[in-house]
Order: sequence, then structure tokens, then C-alpha cells
Amino acid sequence: MAGRIAFQGELGAYSHQACRETRPGMEPLPCRTFEDVIEAVASGQAELAMLPVENTTYGRVADIHRLLPESGLHIVDEAFVRVHISLMANRGVTLDQVKTVRAHLVLLPQCAAFLKAHGIRSEAAADSAGAAADLAKSGVGDEGALASDLAAEIHGLDILARHIEDQDHNTTRFLVMSREADHSRRADRMVTTFVFNVRNIPAALYKAMGGFATNGVNMTKLESYMVDGSFNATQFYADIEGHPDDRPVQLALEELDYFTTEMKILGVYPADPRRP
Repeated sequence: MAGRIAFQGELGAYSHQACRETRPGMEPLPCRTFEDVIEAVASGQAELAMLPVENTTYGRVADIHRLLPESGLHIVDEAFVRVHISLMANRGVTLDQVKTVRAHLVLLPQCAAFLKAHGIRSEAAADSAGAAADLAKSGVGDEGALASDLAAEIHGLDILARHIEDQDHNTTRFLVMSREADHSRRADRMVTTFVFNVRNIPAALYKAMGGFATNGVNMTKLESYMVDGSFNATQFYADIEGHPDDRPVQLALEELDYFTTEMKILGVYPADPRRP
């Protein structure tokens, strides 16, 4: 598929890596914020958006679930991307010369053991790929950056230590979003994502979930969020396995509808092969 795919961050960010791995034929479009990514697709500047939703190490990505229902976009794919962290520096610099590294605050604790073992101080940066870009521009010889291998490639940095994260399971789940919904595709495993608000009656959530249990539909995610800053209004975000046209899913959604004030399907898409 030709065209552009928008992502949040600098070139070399992990979201850029996700774009390259899943849509290698598309031109990456870096954006400053998640809202800018959504706007780029909504306005036609890009055909698709690549948005991170959760990570196995630090949990869900702030604000994304709040933005998705109101974005006007539709989920058309998911991608599980392994997050490897490498230490990089300017050309000719050796590991023993590096005294300080910069990276996004989320990345630094994930490499704590390596940094401690080598006596390297850490400083937080707004963006890891941005830290790599700044390092390349500075030309300094006693600083490094923690970022993706792609960031080192793009900014002409040497990788001094590859894949130094403390945990060997660090993976981010991304959602690929489009202006148009596509419920026509079929695969051995399908995922349906939706949001809903329950009616204000006793045990409404329990009753709403009953249809999925009785019809044998596997719910892989259920999270709650406050609506408009109110403690009394809660929205739920859910992933289930299956397609809305499958009879068990139809029955479960019909039962859910009885106990909700609002339900909206955000996407129907094939499960990533790396989905557990």
C-alpha cells in the first residue's frame, strides 16, 4: 500500500520501527503528538496512523484509549513489536568514554543494570529518537543515547552495546488506524475492539459480561476510564476474539447492548501472529 503512515515521535522512534516492520512500502510521517497523528489521517495528509496502546513493561500508554473513541478513525490492524534498546554514540567513541546517556524517562529504568555495571549516569529526554538526533548534531564524545537500532542508522551513530534492556520480553502493541472501517477481512483469529458505557443499575457490568461467558467468546482485555472527569461516568474499553458476524459474538453483543447506554465498535481486524 502506497501513501503515508503517521506516527508520534522523531524518525527512529519505536513507532517508526513499527511502521517500517508492518508497512514497509509506506512513507513514514513523524508527528509531534498523538492528536497530530490522528489529525494527519483525518485530514488526508496520511492514509494510516500507527498508535501504541500498551507495553509489557510499563503498561498502557497514557491518553490513547481516551483519544481512540473520539478520533473518528477505525482500527484495521494490530502489531506486536519487540522493543530493543541499544546504547549509541558518535563515530569513533568507545564504551569506556561514555559517562552519560540520555533517553526517554520510560527507557532509562529498563537498562538500569547495564548502566550501573558500566558506571554510566542517565538523564531524561523528551524523546529517545530525539536524544539520538541531538547527540549526532552535538558531536560530543563522552555522551550516548539509548534508542532503537533504527535511530542509530538514521542519525549515523555507532552502536556500542546492542539490546541492553534488563527484561527480554519488552514488547509494545500498536494499532493501525484508518479513516475507513474494514470488516470484510477474515483470518483464523479475528479481534473486535469496542467501547461501551453501562446503564446505571446494580450489577450492570457483571450482567453485560455474562453474554460473552455463556457464548464462549474470549475477552482478552477490559479496562475502565472516567468520562469527562466524572467519578460517576465510566467508559469501558474491550478486546474480544472473533468477528461481529460470528453467531456467538452476535449473541454476546446483543446481550451487552441490553445493559449499555452506548456501544461503539472501534475496529475488526486479524490478530497479529505474535498475539499470545
